[in-house]
Amino acid sequence: MTVLEDRIAMADADANTKRLDEWFERLERMPVPEGFRVEIVGGNVFMTPQRDTHWEIIRRIVRAVEDRFGMDVRVFSDVRIDFPGHENGFCPDVVKLKSSATKDDEGHWRHQDVEFVAEVISKGTAANDYGPKKTAYALAEVPVYVIADPYQGRCHIYTHPKGDDYATETKVAFGDDMDLTGTVVGLTLTTDEFPRD
Repeated sequence: MTVLEDRIAMADADANTKRLDEWFERLERMPVPEGFRVEIVGGNVFMTPQRDTHWEIIRRIVRAVEDRFGMDVRVFSDVRIDFPGHENGFCPDVVKLKSSATKDDEGHWRHQDVEFVAEVISKGTAANDYGPKKTAYALAEVPVYVIADPYQGRCHIYTHPKGDDYATETKVAFGDDMDLTGTVVGLTLTTDEFPRD
């Protein structure tokens, strides 16, 4: 890359962040019903209700991460993190950050510090989780991306990001253990109590 290309890329990233900030500021002023999650994927706003099935899976994943790393672990749900690509202000269902993670100058967590993301499929946004969000997570070099799909009754584990995709996909049926011991997550997630839709 040339110096000019670097400067253009930095200017584009700054403009992208400013547009996302404007969008989220507007969304915060809107009467979004309680229990709805709002995020921006590829410049489009998605607002989805959180169902009990969705929350039960999220809670079990968060609990397993806290049991493994302690209560001081940086694990969040529905917290905005901007990812590579056109206007991608995601609010992942579960995100684990490095212990050394720091916020940027605008007070946002940085995608460079993300070690693990888990998304639980909702009917209305499933295409995002399997498509543009997976691409953005790979581009951000998120080491482990898990999709828990209560409609299929299985989890998809993506590891080894390469460009805009992951080199490895492992499918685990609900009821079987997800072995993440060989990854930065370093634990085994039990799925036997993940509810199905």
